[in-house]
Amino acid sequence: MKLFDYIRDVPDFPKPGVVFKDLTPLMADPAALEDAIARLVAPFRGESIDLVAGMEARGFIFGALAANALACGFVPLRKPGKLPGATEAVHYELEYGTASLEAHLDAFKGGPRVLVVDDVLATGGTAEAALSLVERLGAEVVGCTFLLELGFLNGRSRLPGRRVHSVLMV
Repeated sequence: MKLFDYIRDVPDFPKPGVVFKDLTPLMADPAALEDAIARLVAPFRGESIDLVAGMEARGFIFGALAANALACGFVPLRKPGKLPGATEAVHYELEYGTASLEAHLDAFKGGPRVLVVDDVLATGGTAEAALSLVERLGAEVVGCTFLLELGFLNGRSRLPGRRVHSVLMV
């Protein structure tokens, strides 16, 4: 299946000069979505993974589906103020400003093996922050996997020594 056929370019979003990669057509097609998730988790099948962590917001979609495919649990990495319990936060730079992610303090009790999932690897700031947060809370990161990598932004360079898998590369 040609997954690129299900990704729509939206010029000048969220600001002039940026071409946003809209994944909603892919998510709306059951066969494309199933194929995308199978490819997303393929390199990690057969490994001992206890949890998948996904970044808000589209990382929730792909992360929860990846967790289901790997028969493990899912932990959301949320924007500040969205989780009801005690949390740990990490702050980071984005290509359009700054942001933060939070997770419950007890989300990774017992040192689980975690796969970090998101939709797009762009500059690498969100992924780098997520890995830092997950490890700070006691987990072992097995790797990270993305549906789409924007290679021209060199986000992979912010993840040195990490196991990184991307289904598609632009």
